[in-house]
Amino acid sequence: MKVLLLAPYPPFPPRGGGQQRIYQFVRHLAREHEVWLLSFSPHAEADAALRELRDRCHVITVRAPRHTLPRRVRALVASPLPDMVLRGRSTFLAAELEDLLARVPFDVVQAESIEMAQYGQRRATGPLAVYDAFNAEYLIQRRACLTDLRRPARWPLALYSLIQWQKLRRYEARLGRRFHGALAVSREDAALLRRLAPDLPLAVVPNGVDTDWFCPLPAEPPATPYLLFTGTLDYRANIDALLWFAREVWPRLRAQHSGLRLVIVGRNPTAAVRALTQQPGIELVGEVDDVRPWFAAAAAYVAPMRIGGGVRLKVLEALAMQQAVVATSMALEGIAGLRPDEHALVADDAPQFAAQVSAVLHDRQRARRLGSAGRALVRAAYDWRAIVPRMVAAWEAWRAAEPLLRPGHR
Repeated sequence: MKVLLLAPYPPFPPRGGGQQRIYQFVRHLAREHEVWLLSFSPHAEADAALRELRDRCHVITVRAPRHTLPRRVRALVASPLPDMVLRGRSTFLAAELEDLLARVPFDVVQAESIEMAQYGQRRATGPLAVYDAFNAEYLIQRRACLTDLRRPARWPLALYSLIQWQKLRRYEARLGRRFHGALAVSREDAALLRRLAPDLPLAVVPNGVDTDWFCPLPAEPPATPYLLFTGTLDYRANIDALLWFAREVWPRLRAQHSGLRLVIVGRNPTAAVRALTQQPGIELVGEVDDVRPWFAAAAAYVAPMRIGGGVRLKVLEALAMQQAVVATSMALEGIAGLRPDEHALVADDAPQFAAQVSAVLHDRQRARRLGSAGRALVRAAYDWRAIVPRMVAAWEAWRAAEPLLRPGHR
């Protein structure tokens, strides 16, 4: 098949969750299909980094649109479209897409994430139009709104999330007009999207992990043990998780484990994240070329998420690395087959979270059992080698249900 993926950012190097998903799709699809990638790119250096993918697929980049804060504030009031959709609006990319569609008889055109959903083109004849939903986006804004309402200082953010929640809900309900089918990363997300767009065919294609790369590595125990948190550090859900953990959980843990450290690894830390290092024992490493050694030497991995949705790649990576994972229910949401106390420890309030972390720090045999079970689960159900064929099977089923779909016909 000839496949075109529309990406909101360069998927290589694959550091973030969305980048990882798109990169793995390219990597595995290119083994049997002819793949094109049309992607936004912020600058020439990002273009150059895509050399790795040019050996696997056709790569076309368009400069990412710049949206200033005043322009976003005006759109918040004046536009019916969600902020995420406006961030992906570009006449240059639309023109490049039209040129590609005129030249290449694609079988499938897949929009990666809601930023690219506006370029979906459901037609009676032509390529299959597919939307890859990284999340049920309205749910994330709903959760963010309800979380921020608990603290008066964050009411302006709650108002922003309330507005985006309503706009996203309306926008996601209309996706069936643009696409022949959609992919959800979990059964929970699929159910939410199905309620909004009941006529849109849906298939579950979860996030995954390269279990050959993320695997147990030998590591010297550090002089003082540490907990690990990884993620993009300007992403609102990660910032909220870290601030809550540092404020509510960390003092309880330090009272019991005086030498314990919290190590934070990730790119683009905000001022609020950097300020956490003023607390005893909290260290910010920032962006690293290879996160695996940090996983390998950690005493446990923490995922104290309170906002978000979908399946979190970083949790899958921790499980694949055979780490003992302590997480909130929301952080583990969407990981089918995961059982609390067998694959990971679950806690949703500060005292319980601190107690669960202390449990794996005290009982290292239990930590190893959790790690082994977690890796077995990921290898069986969440390796990309098993996931990508499920996506292709969904395409083929939708194409069979739309007999007029033919490459090259407009």
